[in-house]
Amino acid sequence: MSDRLERGAVAAARRIVVKVGSSSISGDNAGQIGPLVDALADAHARGVEVVLVSSGAIATGMPFLSLDARPDDLATQQAAASVGQNILIFRYQDALRRFGIVAGQVLLTAGDLEHETARSNAQRAMDRLLSLRILPIVNENDTVATHEIRFGDNDRLAALVAQLVGADLLVLLSDVDALYTRDPRLPGAEPIDVVPFGDALDGVEIGSTGRSGVGTGGAETKVSAARIAAEAGVGVLITATGKVGRALAAGDVGTWFEPGERPVSTMTGGIPVI
Repeated sequence: MSDRLERGAVAAARRIVVKVGSSSISGDNAGQIGPLVDALADAHARGVEVVLVSSGAIATGMPFLSLDARPDDLATQQAAASVGQNILIFRYQDALRRFGIVAGQVLLTAGDLEHETARSNAQRAMDRLLSLRILPIVNENDTVATHEIRFGDNDRLAALVAQLVGADLLVLLSDVDALYTRDPRLPGAEPIDVVPFGDALDGVEIGSTGRSGVGTGGAETKVSAARIAAEAGVGVLITATGKVGRALAAGDVGTWFEPGERPVSTMTGGIPVI
């Protein structure tokens, strides 16, 4: 019997990972943190184990460093991330407080998921946080990560976290409501409702739409991340941040990537090798 999550049964998911991009929660859109937290808290109240992967540390820190644009040099990016991560977590915890939910910060580098001991420790910590009904908020550790050891974007990080914790569902949020056949700003663009498992998306023009100048992701990174998660047996929804409530409750929005069968992973010390 298949244990794949069906789109119409997303409310039955017991462990979910939600990823939100910088453009959705920083600058003029910082007010979207409240509605996002409302949706996460509603799922949490249903007994769902929720992990949030949140971009936005650099974008949040920029105004406090008097920066008008995302810095190009690594040292200033790291400085902005250091300031922004603190403020971002405060904003999340402030929004979560009214629900009696405590957040736990988890900062990862690519190396943490490439090495057995660090990967095992990360999984153990996340499992314990979830068992204690803490809401882990994950981000790349931008303050110490270098260009050579970065994930590259938090869509990929979210897919790997979903794989690491054995999530049923991954929701990738941005400022675009679905995956389109071409740039949604162009004539003839049509939303894609379902991507069957293994579909190569022939004829679909996947570009970097959705970039706002403060993040590093786009449609291409989301499709790549969705495929990583689907290969691990995780159902994936791509939709807009403003539709996260419907995404978690009904799954009838955005683009659904059908998951493959959950594989019997090669195990090292009980931890899936990724």
